[in-house]
Amino acid sequence: MTRRSAFVAACLLLVAALGSEVSADGLVNEDVKRTVDLSTHLAKITAEIVLSNQGQSSVQSFMLGVDADLAPHLAYIGASVSPARVEETVKGDEEEDGTLELQQTSIQGQRGEFYKVLLPSTLAAGAQLKVKAEMMFSHVLKPFPTQITQAERQLVVFQGNHYLYSPYPTRSQTTRVRLASKTVESYTKLGNPSKTDEIIEYGPFRDVAPFSEDALKIHYENNTPFLTITSITRTIEVSHWGNIAVEETIDLRHTGAILKGPFSRYDYQRQSDSGISSVKSFKTILPASAQDVYYRDEIGNISTSHLQVLDDSVEVEVRPRFPLFGGWKTHYIIGYNLPSYEYLYTLGDQYALKMRLVDHVYDDQVIDYMTVKIILPEGAKNIHVDTPYKIDRMPNQLHYTYLDTFGRPVLVATKNNLVEQHIQDFVVHYTFNKILMLQEPLLVVGAFYILFFTVIIYVRLDFAITKDPAAEVRMKVASITEQVLTLVNRRLGLYRHMDEVVNRYKQSRDTGALNSGRKTLEADHRTLTSEISSLQARLKTEGSDLAEKVGEIQKLDGQVKELVCRSCSEAERLVGGKVKKDTYIESEKNLTSRRQEFISRIDSLLDAL
Repeated sequence: MTRRSAFVAACLLLVAALGSEVSADGLVNEDVKRTVDLSTHLAKITAEIVLSNQGQSSVQSFMLGVDADLAPHLAYIGASVSPARVEETVKGDEEEDGTLELQQTSIQGQRGEFYKVLLPSTLAAGAQLKVKAEMMFSHVLKPFPTQITQAERQLVVFQGNHYLYSPYPTRSQTTRVRLASKTVESYTKLGNPSKTDEIIEYGPFRDVAPFSEDALKIHYENNTPFLTITSITRTIEVSHWGNIAVEETIDLRHTGAILKGPFSRYDYQRQSDSGISSVKSFKTILPASAQDVYYRDEIGNISTSHLQVLDDSVEVEVRPRFPLFGGWKTHYIIGYNLPSYEYLYTLGDQYALKMRLVDHVYDDQVIDYMTVKIILPEGAKNIHVDTPYKIDRMPNQLHYTYLDTFGRPVLVATKNNLVEQHIQDFVVHYTFNKILMLQEPLLVVGAFYILFFTVIIYVRLDFAITKDPAAEVRMKVASITEQVLTLVNRRLGLYRHMDEVVNRYKQSRDTGALNSGRKTLEADHRTLTSEISSLQARLKTEGSDLAEKVGEIQKLDGQVKELVCRSCSEAERLVGGKVKKDTYIESEKNLTSRRQEFISRIDSLLDAL
C-alpha cells in the first residue's frame, strides 16, 4: 500500500469513527432539499429535511449544524416541524411561545456551530419526520471587484458549502441556488450543475457522509441595495397621559462596491442604468396608528420624503438628500407618536407595555448594532422585561424632563446583527401608583401659588431694616399731590358743565334751569375748593414747597370762576335784550380768551406738582 492510499484510508476511518460517534442515536437525513437564496444582499438558506430514525430507540431531539465559515455571520436560525415551529434569532436563545426549543451546543472535534432542537414528541424507531430549517446570514456577499465606477455594474462573490452541514449521514440531497440576475461570471461545477436563468441546481448527491464540506463559490451580478444600518438607537418614551413617543436615530451605510472616481449628477439623471447599484430611496413601515411623523437630519427636515397612510400600516418613503453609492453613508432621525391604549395594558397598579423591539426600516434590513431605550413614567417600580430573544441588558439610567423630581427609569438594551426576523414584540411589566398621576398638576399649581404669594409679600411688606423719614415724607407728599390733581381736574370739569348749561339756556331761555345750574356750580365748587385748601394745609404741615403752587392754583381758579359767572351774566343780558348780539359775541370772545389763559397757567402748575 502506498503512503497516499494509507493516508486516505486513515481519513476515511476517522470520518467513519466520528460519524458513528455523533449518529449513535440512529438519525439519518433521508432526503434534503436546500435552497440558497442570494437574490438580495443577504444569504438565506432553507433546507427541507426528511429525518428518519433508524436506531433501536426513540429520540427526543435532533441536531442542526452551521458551517464554520458562515457561523460568524449567522443572524437568524429557525426550525419548524409540522404542526409546531420554533425560531431562534440568536445563538443560544429560546423561543418561549413555540412548542420547540433551540439550544446551542457543540460537538467535540468538529468545526462550526451546532444547535439541539427538541421535538414536540418522541420520534419512534423506524419513523420519519419532515423538518424545515432556515438560516439567515449577513455580510457574506463580498463585492468583487471592491471598487466600481458609476457606469459599472456590481459583482459579488458568495462562498459556502455544496452540502448540508449535518452530523447525520444523508441519503439524497439537492441544492438550488437563486441569484439576483442571469449574469454569472463563474461558479463551481460539482456534479454537473444545471443553470437556468437565475437558478443553479446542484445534485442530487447520494450517500453524503456526516460533516461533509465542499467549497461552493459563485461570482455573479447583484445590483440590489446593499444597505446596512451600522447603528440605530431606538427610544420609546411612555406617558400615562395617553401617548407613546418613538424616535429612531439611524446611521446608514451602503456596504456594496465602493464608488471609484467622481459622481456625475447629470449622467445619473439622464441614464437609467447609471449608478444602478446605488440607493435613491427606501420604504420604512410604521404602525397603523402612527401620527405626527417627522424625518430630519442635522440640517433639518428632509422634505423629499413622502407619507402614505394605509389600512394596516403607515409607509414613509425615506429619500436621503443624496443617492447612496458604495461606501457612502447618511445619518437621520425619524420619529412618531402612538396612542398608549393600543400598547399599554393595565390591571390596577400593574402595567404591561407590549411593542416591537425593532421596526421595519427597509426590506431585507441588516442592523449591525442596535440600542433600545425604554423610558417609563416617573415612579415605575418592580420592572421586568420579557424579550423574544436574548438581548444584552445595560445598567438602568435616569431621564429628566418637564416637572420630573427624581427622574424616570430608563431600560437600556443592546444587540448585534439583526434582520427582519427580529421584528418581534417585547413586554415590559412594571407597577405604578396611580396617585402619582397628580404629581405634575400639583407641581404646576404649587409653583404658581408660590409665585403669587411671593409677589404679594414683596408688594405689601417693607423689607427695609431701618426707617427712612425722608422717604416717608416723599410718599405722603406724592399721595397728597395726587389727590390735589384729581380735585383740580374735577373742579375744571364743573366749568365745562356750566358752559353747557349756558348754551342750553340761550336756546331754551329757561331761567330756572340756568339758576339751578348756577346753584349746583356754587355748591360743588365750594366743596372742592375746601378739600383742596385742606390738602394745601397738609402740604404746609409736611414742609413741602408745593403748598405755594397749590395756593397759586387756588387764586387762578378764583379768577376763572369769576369769568365763568360773567359769561353767565352776559348770556342773561343777551336773552333779556339788554345787549346786542355783536356786542355779546365780542365780550364772550374776550372772556373765553382770558379764561383759557388762566387755565393754561393752572395746567402748567399742575405739571410742576
